[in-house]
Amino acid sequence: MEARVEKIKQLLQSQGFKLTPQREATVRVLLENEEDHLSAEDVFMLVKEKFPEIGLATVYRTLELLTEMHVVEKLNFGDGVARYDLRTESNKHHHHHLICVRCGSMTEIMDDWLLPLEERLEKEYRFRVLDHRLDFQGVCASCREKEEAEGKEPSGAGAETGVTYNV
Repeated sequence: MEARVEKIKQLLQSQGFKLTPQREATVRVLLENEEDHLSAEDVFMLVKEKFPEIGLATVYRTLELLTEMHVVEKLNFGDGVARYDLRTESNKHHHHHLICVRCGSMTEIMDDWLLPLEERLEKEYRFRVLDHRLDFQGVCASCREKEEAEGKEPSGAGAETGVTYNV
């Protein structure tokens, strides 16, 4: 974790910003909860446990700065709540998500399935994709099993499903 904090510190410094104690606390909460797609309020509550004097506005400003610097990705899963996800150096692009519209569960897909499409866009249109995001909205296996056990019509027929993608 220390190495990642140091990299973020260097990135901020290269852009003329400092890693203040409040920003560092926010970064550490994101690192400690990396697999949880936290909302700003979630981050605030966790930071406040360690630093009771920190304000919600400070956390919001820090998250926005980290978003602008591409340290975190601001996500919206269609429920009106912005969530934040740390970007990793190992992934050229942000990972993808399967979002259940019934229970709200979210599964990450770490494979980059859009690479062949990006290569085709480059070849056919001379368009270089810098980033993309792909989120599938549907009904997870657990919810489908519950619906089938209750004798309900299988999800998919008339279900609220959709695909969100930014290429």
